[in-house]
Amino acid sequence: MLTPTSSGRSRNLAAIRRSDTKPEVALRSTLHRRGLRFRKDHRLDLPGGRVRPDVVFTRRKVAVFVDGCFWHVCPLHGREPTSNEWYWTPKLRRNVERDRQADAILWAAGWAVVRIWEHESPDEGASRVQAAIQS
Repeated sequence: MLTPTSSGRSRNLAAIRRSDTKPEVALRSTLHRRGLRFRKDHRLDLPGGRVRPDVVFTRRKVAVFVDGCFWHVCPLHGREPTSNEWYWTPKLRRNVERDRQADAILWAAGWAVVRIWEHESPDEGASRVQAAIQS
């Protein structure tokens, strides 16, 4: 078990949200304003495993993930950890591997997958989601 280096660090890590992050809420709000209705943080039990997208359009079989630049190693803004890299580098690598596995499970079950980076504007993301729904 990893011991936090300080009580402040421990509070920081405990405050990290799994759902309802600011970028996710902004995207959902934009989608809702555009008249789109969806499920949020809905678990899908599929033949290859369980997946929990941030936004799900069940009838259209579209799964949307809003990925944080640090946590999912954004090609534009992701950066190598500078402290405790022995811990963070494998953890971030596992996050990316889990993302690819979730994509593969969804695609195998006939779902469309939309991944939106936290730095994308909610309007850009909503347009990409609408395009996936309409195709």
